Amino acid sequence: MESIINTFHIDLKIILAQVFNFGIVFAVLYLYALKPLNKLMKERSEKIEKGISDAKSNAEILNNTKAEYEEALSKARREADKIFQEGKKEAEAKKALMIEKTKDEVALMIQDGKKNLENEKIKMVAQATEEITSLSVKIAEKILGSKIDGSFDEKTMKELNNM
Repeated sequence: MESIINTFHIDLKIILAQVFNFGIVFAVLYLYALKPLNKLMKERSEKIEKGISDAKSNAEILNNTKAEYEEALSKARREADKIFQEGKKEAEAKKALMIEKTKDEVALMIQDGKKNLENEKIKMVAQATEEITSLSVKIAEKILGSKIDGSFDEKTMKELNNM
């Protein structure tokens, strides 16, 4: 073994010093580099796991919220359609009521118009009769040549009116 040590120029003191140096360097590296690095890696993996679990819960909340949104939207659409249908029915009822009222008003206006026309017709006939009687009396006066007394005018008008 000594020949190997001489051949390779191995010095036991140097090896022991190197082992001691390696132990010190390893201890320093372990305390100041590996231990904080291991702690940092552990914290980082906890954060990642927490982020993944938060993302899963957020995705679940998002899905629930989306389902609630769709349900609320569907409910709102049904209510809007119901309100629209009720408004449409109410408008139709008001329209029918207004048409009925307008028909009644038009019928009343037509009836009043007929009454007015009848009254005007009666007045016109009365005026025409008066004018015809008056003209007949004037014609008769001109034919007879002189004015006949007032009683003759009244008597003649009454006879002509009765015809």
